[in-house]
Amino acid sequence: MTEWTHLRHTEAAAAEIGRMAEAVRGRDGTTPVPTCPGWDLRELVEHTGAIHRWAAAMVRDAAVRRYDRAAMDHGFPEDFAGHADWLEAGAVRLTEALKSRDPETEVWNWTPNRTARFWSRRQLHETVVHRADAEIALGITPEVDEDVAADGVAEFFDTLPHARWRSQIAELKGDGETISWRAETGGAWLVRLMPQGFAYERLGVPDAVTADGTADGTADVSADVTADVTANVSANVTVRAETTGDLMLTLWGRREPGAVEGDTALLDWWRERAKI
Repeated sequence: MTEWTHLRHTEAAAAEIGRMAEAVRGRDGTTPVPTCPGWDLRELVEHTGAIHRWAAAMVRDAAVRRYDRAAMDHGFPEDFAGHADWLEAGAVRLTEALKSRDPETEVWNWTPNRTARFWSRRQLHETVVHRADAEIALGITPEVDEDVAADGVAEFFDTLPHARWRSQIAELKGDGETISWRAETGGAWLVRLMPQGFAYERLGVPDAVTADGTADGTADVSADVTADVTANVSANVTVRAETTGDLMLTLWGRREPGAVEGDTALLDWWRERAKI
């Protein structure tokens, strides 16, 4: 497995933006997006491209405070025919900003990891998920590279505890209950609910390190808790998907599990709360 670096995340994000642009090029902007209720394709693309420009501006300026995204002029094209090119132009801005900064440069974000490298990783997976949204809306089955998806699963678990604008996330606690997340292509993770929060571990990779420098991956809310790393660990509920990409999209609520074994009520409880 190739190590994920700030540069690799940056280049992978640019590639994903290109894939999303090609997916929406020449399409009808009024196409509904079922995975983002109430949005059409135009709103999805404008949201995604605005996020890229917002992140690029903060990284470019090494901002120590949050910029007001809604107050920024993102230059939305009037005609949806121009949105694919506009999305690609945003990729250029984002890539230039990220490459201009040392990975450790302080830049505001909502987690304790206030560095430029947070943003390269976050923008990669932001785009993967929204590219999948666009493809699902267009009747295309989304595919995610296995390495990208494995990092995306870890990034979801790393970021989730800090999404404090969603009050239900604080309820992700328990008395040791476990949820196993497994892909037929080999990726597997275990989440353990503890009184102080939740921890996760990539099964079979006890020494892995995430892009934010924490052990892969005990969420910051419970850094003293590590999960069992044995391949055959017994969990309260096991979620299965065909690929790691499908598993990532299941975590993000874009797919339903391929199969569920065990305590389905526990899984429903988790999925209702584990949203960003």
